[in-house]
Amino acid sequence: MSNAAPEKKEKEPAKNTVNREETCPLLLRVFCSTVRHNSIHEYSKGNTPENEIQIYTWMDASLKELTGLIKEVNPDARRRGTSFEFALVYPDLRLGKYLSRDIGSTIAGNKGPDDNKTLSDCKFSIGDYMDVAITPSNQRMDRMDYGRRGGFDRFRGGRDRDDRDRMRDREDRGPRDREDRMGRDRDFDDRIDRGGRERNGDRDDRNRGRGGRGRDRDRSRSL
Repeated sequence: MSNAAPEKKEKEPAKNTVNREETCPLLLRVFCSTVRHNSIHEYSKGNTPENEIQIYTWMDASLKELTGLIKEVNPDARRRGTSFEFALVYPDLRLGKYLSRDIGSTIAGNKGPDDNKTLSDCKFSIGDYMDVAITPSNQRMDRMDYGRRGGFDRFRGGRDRDDRDRMRDREDRGPRDREDRMGRDRDFDDRIDRGGRERNGDRDDRNRGRGGRGRDRDRSRSL
């Protein structure tokens, strides 16, 4: 019978783990917004949203780790139940504009399926931006309750892409709608003016008719 102790297996390094002591960190530019994501139109022609956080990190940084770093500089986001919706904003060289892609979400004080998702898992490339929609717990519950009542099909901590498209359509239609309303108002005023002139014309005709009949009666009495 052998009394040899079982050999201990060396702990294997986690997948995509970066040796942070030997690897230089990368600059991750994070742009936070309350409840909804920043508009994709703010990432154009070299411009970016104003609410920027610069984080030096590595490709194995998880969304939960990034959540903690954001909470350090944003005290309002430290409350339990606050939701963080992450999206990558990256340039599309073929289309010549920036696009966005949702990559996951975390909730302060709670565990979630996306907590351990890393920048590498999300196909992050150096130079991409990170857009984070931060929803306080009270507003998050209000939105979820509104969703249960049928206000919208699914809750997303940030602005839904369809909502943004509808808002852009309303903004584009705004000047045209105002011009249409002004045109309708002018047409209505013209109809009012024409109606008034027509009524005045009828009244003048009736007055002239009564005046003629009176002169005929005067002429018959004189005869």
